[in-house]
Amino acid sequence: KPLPDFSKLAFGENFTDHMLAIPWNNVSGWGTPKIVPYGPLAVDPSSSVLHYAQTLFEGMKAYRDENGRVMLFRPDMNMKRMNTSATRLALPTFNGDELLALIKELLKVDKHWVPQEPGHSLYIRPTLIGTQRALGVSPPKEALLFVICGPVGPYYSDGFKPVSLHGTTEFIRAAPGGTGGYKLGANYGPAVMPQKMANKQGYTQNLWLHGPDHCLTEVGTMNMFVAFKRGETTTLVTPPLDGMILPGVVRDSVLTLARDHASGKRSVPGLPSNLVVEERNVTMAEVKSASQKGELVELFGTGTAAVISPVDRIGYLGEDINIPVGEDGMGPLSRPFWERLMGIQKGQIKSDWTVVVCE
Repeated sequence: KPLPDFSKLAFGENFTDHMLAIPWNNVSGWGTPKIVPYGPLAVDPSSSVLHYAQTLFEGMKAYRDENGRVMLFRPDMNMKRMNTSATRLALPTFNGDELLALIKELLKVDKHWVPQEPGHSLYIRPTLIGTQRALGVSPPKEALLFVICGPVGPYYSDGFKPVSLHGTTEFIRAAPGGTGGYKLGANYGPAVMPQKMANKQGYTQNLWLHGPDHCLTEVGTMNMFVAFKRGETTTLVTPPLDGMILPGVVRDSVLTLARDHASGKRSVPGLPSNLVVEERNVTMAEVKSASQKGELVELFGTGTAAVISPVDRIGYLGEDINIPVGEDGMGPLSRPFWERLMGIQKGQIKSDWTVVVCE
């Protein structure tokens, strides 16, 4: 089909010509992978995915460098996380290297869909669903793994726009021992109504809080970082992977860049020299106190879609806590992280995080 106008792309509304499909059953295991025309799936009305939310997915992107090469960013982490999610749902696991090889073949077929324009990419959505044709809550005897792709434009097409957050105390995203640390479809649907409520109150996203101390967990569908300035030291904090936090690929990348910079292993231009990195719980009381004392440097989210998403205010218990942002909408840490990550993803900075698909 004709390519869409890449200057007018809306996220998740355009898809490439082909998709990858791999069936599975508990007798013969994984079937023959096929690259087929993009189109509707035929699933039985009794399929377990429709009744018991036996579905999980991943989100990753393919980029073009200035020479036209198609590249992936840390796809091994997506394969590992997808297998972890499959285990949690009692769906079949797979060989991550083999699935990645198949995804590369799909990208080669539809490589003309990978945009060259700055800030654009091809979003890749591997998905695994239970397709057992019978009612009953149990591990499915049949499943389908499929991969669809679609071109997307820059998350901030008109420059960075900091988001506002509603410190959500009425609902929780996840709980200890639950499924918050897995990329399951069931984690996302229940968040739509709280987001609508946040929008009605004038906020862009939910800031998911947990426990009596209102610990910060995630920003909408993103991981969360907050920076404090105390004396000559800047401290970058993100909640630990305690089972409630999704182990994001960009989250891990920011932590790695920050720790390498702090240790002197590999500096990131623009980051403060006296940087401390911590994975620990951070409460709204700490954020509010830091704001009042002038010690709050910035707060931002990280994820595949936006990469870095700065925050400018949090509505919390009836009042707004303002978060510093620069004139360009970013902060003193978020901008260096974003520049370094975009440089790696676009192939401008050499890194073993980049995997070349084709020339």
